[in-house]
Formats: sequence, structure tokens, C-alpha cells
Amino acid sequence: MQSIEPASLGRMIQVLKVKGYCVVGPTVRDGAVVYAEIGGLDDLPRGVGDEQSAASYRLRDREDGAFFGYTLGPVSWKKFLVPPRATLFSAIRNGRGFDVAAGNAADPPQKMAFLGVRPCELRALELLDKVFLGDDVVDPLYKANRDNSIVIAVNCSTSGGTCFCASMGTGPSAHGGYDIVLTEVTGPDRHYLTVDADTARGEAIVQELQAPSATPAEIEEAEAAVARAADMQGTRLDIEGLPRALKDNFDHPHWDEVARRCLACANCTMVCPTCFCSTVEDVTDLTGSRAERRRRWDSCFSSEFTRVAGGNIRPSVRARYRQWLTHKLEHWVDQFGAMGCVGCGRCITWCPAGIDITAEAAAIRNNGAQV
Repeated sequence: MQSIEPASLGRMIQVLKVKGYCVVGPTVRDGAVVYAEIGGLDDLPRGVGDEQSAASYRLRDREDGAFFGYTLGPVSWKKFLVPPRATLFSAIRNGRGFDVAAGNAADPPQKMAFLGVRPCELRALELLDKVFLGDDVVDPLYKANRDNSIVIAVNCSTSGGTCFCASMGTGPSAHGGYDIVLTEVTGPDRHYLTVDADTARGEAIVQELQAPSATPAEIEEAEAAVARAADMQGTRLDIEGLPRALKDNFDHPHWDEVARRCLACANCTMVCPTCFCSTVEDVTDLTGSRAERRRRWDSCFSSEFTRVAGGNIRPSVRARYRQWLTHKLEHWVDQFGAMGCVGCGRCITWCPAGIDITAEAAAIRNNGAQV
């Protein structure tokens, strides 16, 4: 493990760019911290923190100049691995026939460096791998993007009001799934980051920084910062026996109470780092000379998502909310051997009705009593 000064973080970004990576990291845009292409250290949200609670998000100033002093914004890394819109194939009229061309999956993938991946998001990437890189079916577009990305994780030294990763075992400390991991330490006397590589390509990046080894005191201080982040979390989800409890309460009357508040707006699924529902649509141009089959993000909260020839199998908000919550916390376990929730809290922050997945799961477990 090495120790670097803030200027070396900027050096790391430049090393990645020289190696041909498009560096994607946190930056401030439209009043939020979002992930987008960055060119250097000045693009990072230095001295920016956030305050989050149910249906509430705002940025605030930090006096310590931390680069990673925020928690999470509305954008997840899913956007760069599973684009919101992708062309599967196109057909171009050629006389009386059509020439079929491959879609985005056939394009040369861009090398991407994901800078600032939080531990809960590392878990989300692992879960997306289960979905899109399964043994039976592999999504070529996801695979190409995943194979050509390098992951620079950042351990959390602060937690937001909706974070509950500690109770899920997904944070605030990273345990694998990254090429490089950083821990930022700020104090009155010094601002530095510890850096550790977990893969050969990560080690190749770190070596170019020519950084000294971290001292025992620096390592201890970094670990203490992460431990404080865990202690900050007031939100938690008791996952012990939860899948069974949800299965046994499929017709619980509390689902009606949730449905009265839920707007079925799909915000929770759009910001969720593991939701993967999509739909396929066929479109043509006005001349009829070109047609495309496209995949785009969709949501199980959409009334059209479950419309089939015989009608809609989930016609009510009650049914759709129940499907979302039980899929995350119950059915995922049957499908993929793990829950589909990573405790990031985005669905709580960005729900305009302030619905809290941890509170609703607890209410179902406790016979409708909110805790």
C-alpha cells in the first residue's frame, strides 16, 4: 500500500488517459454529483459534500477540500455498462431486400476507467455480472464494456442519511472487485490518500506514480476514517430471514398502504445500480428505407411493462411495488444467490414520496408496524 498527495491523484488521471482510457469520475453538474468524463483533477467535486434523506438531496460545502467527501449521486455505473439506449441491429433497404447490420455490440468498445467507485457499487457491478455474464447467456455489449474497463474504488469516509450498506455487508470498506482502491484522509495538517492495487493492470498504474509506502500511522488513520463512516449510518436493513418473511406475506395488507403513497414514477429503478429491466422496440425512418431494433431501459413500475396479449398481469401499483421490493430482497436470492440490493440508499433519496425500502421491508416483517 502506498500513500499519495492530492497532486498524484491528478497524475493518475493523466496516466490513465495516456494509456487510452476515457476517465469517468464524479463531477458536479445541475446541482448534483454525477459520473461523467473528466479531464483532470479540477473536474472532481473538491470540497463538495451532500446531505441526503428520504426525498431530499442537496450539496453542501466542505472546508477540508476532500475530493470524495460526498456519498452518492443519482447516476450509477450501470449507465456506462448497460447504456440507456442501444441499437441491437439495423436493416437498410436494398432494392427489394434489406441489408442487416450489427448494432452497438459490434462497435469497438471504448476503454473506460471508472474513478470513484464506492464499495456498495462494487457489489452492484458484481451483481450485474451475474445477470449479464451468466453461464447460459452472455450480453455482448455489457461484456465488451466490462472487459475494457478498469475500476478505481474509493472507500467511504462519510455516510449519507440514506446509506445502509453496513447492515448489508457491502460497505463502507471495499473487499475486492477493484483494480485500485483509494482511501482519502483529510485533517488540519495534511490531506493524502492511501492507494492499493489488486490486479496487474492496477499495479501498472500505481507504479507510475512512484509513491512511497504508506506508514503504519497512515494506514491506521485511513482505517479509522472508514470505521467512522460505518458508525454514522442510522439506517439499516435486517436481512436475516427476510426472503422467507416476504414470501410468507405476499398478500399482506401493508402492500395497499405502500401503494397509496407510491407514484409508480420509476425513479427508484432508474437510480438503482442493479435494476436491469429493459424493453425492445422496432423503429423505422420516415422513408421506410431503414429500420432498427433498439433496447432501452424500462421499469417494472410501468403499466406497459407487464402488458401481454391477455392483458396486464400487474395492473395495480400495489402489485408493481410488491414485485420490485420482493424481487430485490427475495427472488434475487433464488435467481442469483444474493439480494439485488446493495444498501446504497439511492431509491430512498430519489423517491419523491419518501418511501423507504428498509422501513417497508421491516413493516412487512413486523406485521405492518413501521419501525
